Amino acid sequence: MTTASHFLPKEAGISTLRAGAVPARSGLGLKPGHFRTILVTRPDLGFFEIHAENYMVDGGPFHHYLTQIRRDYALSIHGVGLSIGGEGPLDEEHLDRLASLISRYEPQSFSEHLAWSSHGDIFLNDLLPAPYNPATLQRVCDHIDRVHERLDRRMLLENPATYVEFAASTLAETDFISEVVKRTGCGLLLDVNNVYVSCNNHGRDPQAFIEALPLAAAAQIHLAGFADDVDAAGAPLLIDSHGAPIAQAVWDLYRYTLERTGPLPTLIERDNDIPAFPVLLAEAQQAEKRLQTCRVEVAA
Repeated sequence: MTTASHFLPKEAGISTLRAGAVPARSGLGLKPGHFRTILVTRPDLGFFEIHAENYMVDGGPFHHYLTQIRRDYALSIHGVGLSIGGEGPLDEEHLDRLASLISRYEPQSFSEHLAWSSHGDIFLNDLLPAPYNPATLQRVCDHIDRVHERLDRRMLLENPATYVEFAASTLAETDFISEVVKRTGCGLLLDVNNVYVSCNNHGRDPQAFIEALPLAAAAQIHLAGFADDVDAAGAPLLIDSHGAPIAQAVWDLYRYTLERTGPLPTLIERDNDIPAFPVLLAEAQQAEKRLQTCRVEVAA
């Protein structure tokens, strides 16, 4: 078994950056409809995660409740708008707002997507794929280096869910991610649902994909639900919807992953058709049971 570590290679030149310390437990995305329930019930969870862009204001109810919840729980901040894979330079104003948010709450972890979401002055409310080739590789590494420099902390990079592949790609996604990790010293946010979705859409083996990732750099896991659809040709297509319970096949792949990484902080994502808090807590408890089993197996 490959045990995950805070992977900060000397050649990346960032060995002094602060690494995350989210507990290796299950966590939930923090939703406004659940703020009061969380404060009243104090659920037994390892951490909460927020989307950075929802908190890039000075005040208001989101900050009022997050300040209280942060006192009792570890915090992970997940960005969706830096456009790490974009062709243009990073938006420095956005990066400044992100730096202010991180300074305000001192989260144990910060992550972003291997995707792009802006072009010039146009922001697209989506996470779009990029070709895996030397030009994209250099651009992504430059962007991550800038994030590390500005935030003075290690970023985790999330593998995407994809529905198309580029003829211009000359690298496998796993090789691309491995090279980014090697060059920048960033960590890996391993989204197991994204692996399952992408591999099914492109006819690949999800377990082999997991094996090919730089698992020593994995510092957090995401789990979510997907939707079944069909493409223009009528072929099956899985959509990373974040709007359904976690499928059994994804739970199975999660166990397969933990057998290779050891216990890792695991977030249950739900951004659409959000159910009552006890429903999400039950999924988090399922992940917690699997983490505990993994701890026992590691100890043995």
